[in-house]
Amino acid sequence: MPEETPEAPEAPSGRQEGLALNRALWDTRARIHGSTSTDRFYDVESFVAGRQTLYALERELAGDVAGQDLLHLQCHFGMDTLNWARLGARVTGVDFSPAAVERARALAARTGLAATFVEADTQQLPAHLADGFDLVVATYGVLCWIADVKAWARGAAMALRPGGSLVMVDLHPAFQTIATVDPLVADWPYGGGEPQRETVTGTYAEPGMAVAAHDTVQYPHSLGDIVSAVAGAGLTVKHLGEHTAAAFDPRGILSRGQDGLYRLPFGDTHLPVLYSLCARS
Repeated sequence: MPEETPEAPEAPSGRQEGLALNRALWDTRARIHGSTSTDRFYDVESFVAGRQTLYALERELAGDVAGQDLLHLQCHFGMDTLNWARLGARVTGVDFSPAAVERARALAARTGLAATFVEADTQQLPAHLADGFDLVVATYGVLCWIADVKAWARGAAMALRPGGSLVMVDLHPAFQTIATVDPLVADWPYGGGEPQRETVTGTYAEPGMAVAAHDTVQYPHSLGDIVSAVAGAGLTVKHLGEHTAAAFDPRGILSRGQDGLYRLPFGDTHLPVLYSLCARS
């Protein structure tokens, strides 16, 4: 039986187009997230008043960050980055959206928290970040926007000092394949990285808000793709977790149990919703 011919990777010109389209989307989201009282995730006023936005999972993986230099990749407009600062870390946030970086700097000034925010593509981190950090953190809705997950992992490894750690918590690739649960529809590839084009007309933070349509490009990466990329970047994987319950509903399709946690509603054996990874340099 003849071997299948592998699909060619996305051309650099295609990656740049995807980057530009996605940046336009996130510029818009950076301006509107947290702007209403009904926002599902970004309550800016309570954050300014001291609300901790980080979840237990990433805090446990990172450990005590007091006095540590922490790099937050794809930081959006900085709420989580600044909460790491509240826990005592010296923080730098990176995002490719100039609108997000501008807003993050304004939020840092408003709270009086020390932070540096850098506008950059996390697939091409600036050289001045090399060997500068004890921790690199990336959480929730991260790698589906990354065309070259190997380049992303190399950048994270480059930024770490010897003995430093990469901490990731993200939506599980199996969960991302599911469009609806009733009826069950799985219409997204599991891995492979092939670009998936979609026109987005809303935002996860405010499902009822009318938002101008944006063409986007997302990229499906399997758990094997991700772990192999991290290992290929020279990092040693120390922890890999798959989590069937989450403290929040990232996509608005999960069922909430009596314990307050959210799961996919498929009997007693639940599919994973999140994965967590920790790797050392």
